[in-house]
Amino acid sequence: MQNRRQAIQHSAVVASLLSAAGWLPTAAQAAPNKAAFDAKTVQDAVKASGGGNISESKDVTLTAPDIAENGAVVPLGVSTAMSGVKHLLILVEKNPSVLVAVFNVTDAVDANFATRSKMGQSSDVYAVAIMNDGRALFAKKEVKVTLGGCGG
Repeated sequence: MQNRRQAIQHSAVVASLLSAAGWLPTAAQAAPNKAAFDAKTVQDAVKASGGGNISESKDVTLTAPDIAENGAVVPLGVSTAMSGVKHLLILVEKNPSVLVAVFNVTDAVDANFATRSKMGQSSDVYAVAIMNDGRALFAKKEVKVTLGGCGG
């Protein structure tokens, strides 16, 4: 019979073998595209994420409050029913880093995501769908912040 230490050691060996064989998913990366998260403008973040010039579309839906009473936790969401979407992005124009979130999408995934973001001031918020062909389609909404979230 194995003791606890032996069981943990054996589990670690098996996990490393499975990982080396490619049978385990790789760990999520904190910044899969550093250039996109470092971008200072909406267009630069979209370009770094593989998109071209952005154009408005009714097929992309942005969920955001009209007024965020607490800028430290602003609920934001993006969704689309279109096929051929590669990435869905949420961007806050006046944040120090405009890119809030990137969601990798395939046609097998229900493209409906939500997150929370800090917003230090009122700003336009963008939901962008980057298509497999490089098109970048967006929806935009102004969110007014009454209490600062980014150090405010």
